[in-house]
Amino acid sequence: MPLAKATGADKKNQEQLIAGGLVPNHIAIIMDGNGRWAKRNGLPRIAGHNEGVNSVRDIVEACAQLGVKYLTLYTFSTENWKRPQDEVSMLMRLIVKALRDERDRLHQNEVRLQVIGEFNTLPDDVANELRDAMEVMRENCGLTLVLALSYSGRWDIIKAIKGMYDDIHTGALKKEEITEEVIGAYLSTKDIPDPDLLIRTSGELRISNFLLWQLAYSEIYISNEFWPAFRRKHLYEAIEDFQKRERRFGMVSEQLQPLKKSHPARLIERFKKSVAK
Repeated sequence: MPLAKATGADKKNQEQLIAGGLVPNHIAIIMDGNGRWAKRNGLPRIAGHNEGVNSVRDIVEACAQLGVKYLTLYTFSTENWKRPQDEVSMLMRLIVKALRDERDRLHQNEVRLQVIGEFNTLPDDVANELRDAMEVMRENCGLTLVLALSYSGRWDIIKAIKGMYDDIHTGALKKEEITEEVIGAYLSTKDIPDPDLLIRTSGELRISNFLLWQLAYSEIYISNEFWPAFRRKHLYEAIEDFQKRERRFGMVSEQLQPLKKSHPARLIERFKKSVAK
């Protein structure tokens, strides 16, 4: 089924966002509050996770319609393995079911799938389903949907350090060559730009070991909605708030004015060049 175009009030909202300023190139979301949403509604926890899948579907579609290039979803953290085994098993089954149900639709809409995290810790059925989906969507050129599965920011940084150590030991990398860009090339997100906007649902004020290196200059938006209740209208509110902010990257407002008048992308490129020195 081709991606449905926004209509009516939703189309107007999207047009206003696109006209109103820079739409984030990369949005990352900490999807929090499934269990609390279920408890508030007198339902079992599985109901919250099931409804959360509907939120994923709506947000992926809205991001694709808006022209967002990357959407990273914190799907299952390394710490989530500590949850009761019954819940973990249920979540793994839900991931498999969601991939099977959504794969063809995502593929038809040119969505490309990537996964970051400790792939080898996932159950075989989950890993196989992910590999199949990524292979099917490998050549797609629309929205890149990144699932952070069995992921933690500290794990990512430790993995990068080990990779650099190995390359220094073999002579492929010299200590003097290590820069922020080099470190970034050893992270699991090496082919993914840093998030412009981080959204966390459920009102919690923490980043929960998510993209610790990559979020250095991301704008953070906290929504009080639990993830199963989070829909595109809440996404639009987050983007509208993002567009009102002045991203200075360590500079002062007066330095930004000439860049803002020419093109917003130049500001980001100037920042990247400054930190690379």
